[in-house]
Amino acid sequence: MTTTAAVAPVRAAFGPLVVPLLALAVFINYVDRGNLATAAPLIKGELALSSTQVGFLISAFFWTYTPGQILAGWLTERINAYRTLAVGLALWSLATLLSGFATGFVGLFVLRLLLGVGESAAFPCSSKLIAQHVPAHKLGGANGLIIMGLSLGPAVGIFFGGLLMAELGWRGVFILFGALSVLWLWPWLAATRKLSAAAATLEEGRCPSFLTILVRPELWGASLGHFSVNFGFYFVISWMPLYLVQEQGYSLAEMAGIGGLVYLAYAAASLASGWISDRWIGAGGTPNLVRKTFFVGSHLLAATALMACAFGTPDAALASLFVTGVAFGTVGPHIFATGQTLAGPRAAGKWMGVQNCFSNMAGILGPIATGVIIDRTGGFHAAFIMTAALSLLGVVGWGLMIRKIAPVDWTAKAGA
Repeated sequence: MTTTAAVAPVRAAFGPLVVPLLALAVFINYVDRGNLATAAPLIKGELALSSTQVGFLISAFFWTYTPGQILAGWLTERINAYRTLAVGLALWSLATLLSGFATGFVGLFVLRLLLGVGESAAFPCSSKLIAQHVPAHKLGGANGLIIMGLSLGPAVGIFFGGLLMAELGWRGVFILFGALSVLWLWPWLAATRKLSAAAATLEEGRCPSFLTILVRPELWGASLGHFSVNFGFYFVISWMPLYLVQEQGYSLAEMAGIGGLVYLAYAAASLASGWISDRWIGAGGTPNLVRKTFFVGSHLLAATALMACAFGTPDAALASLFVTGVAFGTVGPHIFATGQTLAGPRAAGKWMGVQNCFSNMAGILGPIATGVIIDRTGGFHAAFIMTAALSLLGVVGWGLMIRKIAPVDWTAKAGA
């Protein structure tokens, strides 16, 4: 059977449910990882933790999530992306549930490590499947839906999680969310059983090795740009609840409402950005022009908004949080569409595993650095300035280090 003949039936059978289910998995991923940040004001008081210890708990997730990207990317090629994602979600659901029974810093730290292992499967798997089955002129919309799940996860988590914690306590919410998360496996296994079996018959050509991917300059530009986005996004998702309660004086319920609206702005911007980019490319715009326009504009907007949070009045800072959400939502679909375009179906799983690994070092370094800065300065002012400055790195990565956003020729030498 030829490659075309083997691939065509699977493309036709991919159907309307798989991308929404991928978006739902990412939604669950971000609800579960964000629970700790939402509960931070309660956990910090109950367990007598410092801001530095909270930073370590937030960071611990990324100590396994970051290298886990490499493993997940490899598993998408060795097993397949359908099964890898299912196992990962089951593992992170268990870690979330057990966190509700933790009695101290060490227990929470270990469970955050386990959570990171499971959640590392989400983006290498989703990128592999989208690159395999979604045509280039629809990548913006598909990834926009994924990013909507990414943004609505924190929105729902911080809003409903915050309200539920006010009634049930933080332990009850961890147990409830962990139990609900595992229910995703039923529709996923039902919708993809035949696709998972058929994936083994695909003949897309030999996947490039990790070394071959690592020597591509485009990978390092994408990784730097992605690092810049992640540093800012993780700063907001990890520290916004504590910032609103501790610095601005909002109640837990008020914090939940404000945080939820910020993430709703993020979700709306991601859908709009993906839709506009697809229409632009469909009208003749090159992926290089379209993606880089969104990248540069979004990074400049995010840096400006973060600086306004540092220097503006309380009302201006609050408004700037919403602008920051719009900026991160706008750039989101293009991060993954760019990696999928550069790598192609053959290498998308491994490529995004490597890119996510390096970009998520922001999750290891950022929360700890931010916690130390807050403890030493007594506020968030310097932390906002640092995050705004790092946001500008994205312009260098996406705009300068990637010469052209176009499929890599895996038969040619890097730089040729």
